[in-house]
Amino acid sequence: MENVFEELKFPCGKIMPNRLALAPLTNTQSNADGSLSDEEIKWLAMRAEGGFGITMTAAAHVNSAGQGFPGQLGVFNDDHLAGLKKLAKIIKAQGSLAVVQLHHAGLRSPRELIGEMPVAPSPSEKFSARGLSHGEVKSLIEDFITGAERAKAAGFDGVELHAAHNYIICQFLSSEFNQRTDEYGGSLQNRSRVLFDIITGIRERCGKEFLLGVRLTPERHGIELEEAIATAKVLFEKKEIDFLDISAWNVYKEPVDEALQGRRLLSYFTELDRGAICLSAAGKVYTPEDINYCLEAGLDFVLMGRAAMLHHNYPALLKSDSGFVPNRIPVSRDYLLAEGLSERFIDYVGGQWPDFIAS
Repeated sequence: MENVFEELKFPCGKIMPNRLALAPLTNTQSNADGSLSDEEIKWLAMRAEGGFGITMTAAAHVNSAGQGFPGQLGVFNDDHLAGLKKLAKIIKAQGSLAVVQLHHAGLRSPRELIGEMPVAPSPSEKFSARGLSHGEVKSLIEDFITGAERAKAAGFDGVELHAAHNYIICQFLSSEFNQRTDEYGGSLQNRSRVLFDIITGIRERCGKEFLLGVRLTPERHGIELEEAIATAKVLFEKKEIDFLDISAWNVYKEPVDEALQGRRLLSYFTELDRGAICLSAAGKVYTPEDINYCLEAGLDFVLMGRAAMLHHNYPALLKSDSGFVPNRIPVSRDYLLAEGLSERFIDYVGGQWPDFIAS
């Protein structure tokens, strides 16, 4: 397992102490105003203390109208800075890189939560969402850039742009949800313009030493794998980001597109010329064997979700014992409480994955 604990240097100069990152996990633990709660700080602090090379927050919305779920972390107001500063200091004190994931739910924002009609690249009758005006698209881009500036001001090492899971950047990339006729719709180049304008703005205003990553959906939600590959190529060619995070759901899976099956989905990205930019993925990375598979397949690091919920100190346990066997679900509520999950987080987990918690 020696390669798992090798340092990784990003193009911006930031150094990750190992190849294990905490995936950005929805946890509903923030306060109603988007500020960090002590519960959420505890959850993240324990993962940093446990040895994860990157400790990434849950999706943090960059605009109050882009909230996607109750108890979501916010990064749209200077009132959030006090909690963010406290968290960044705790994470970095453990030698872990502190990263905020920037997010806007778009048409997935529940109207009853945000108090208004959700927005999308184009009007959606199915989701009861209105289309953004040209000026509002410009404001959306600015919201993401300002969110990154706020994260930097709080002391975080960097940010990841959530361009996956049919949230708003993914909606712009999607030919299904983006029916615009201006420079933000039509061709893939136009549909990806919002993403690239955000990236350029963050790099210009946060500097070349600020860690910048992108989470990308490779398929589903109107995203065709070939277009996702094309977007990844441009991301690598432009050399403005430090890492690309593929949300694969299962790192072993083959593509949905039958014409592209016969090989692993991730292979379409690992084979690309990415220069110094790092490549990572999430999706059922659980055992040491899973980690080795990912690194041998060509990833630079992996993001761990459920495994990190079960073991706050997974990296430390693995480093001390290469034969470490992680616990399996279901586990008790008391077990999860001891691992730093709050009652709110555990309730959310039980609602999403009923088989996670022992009855």
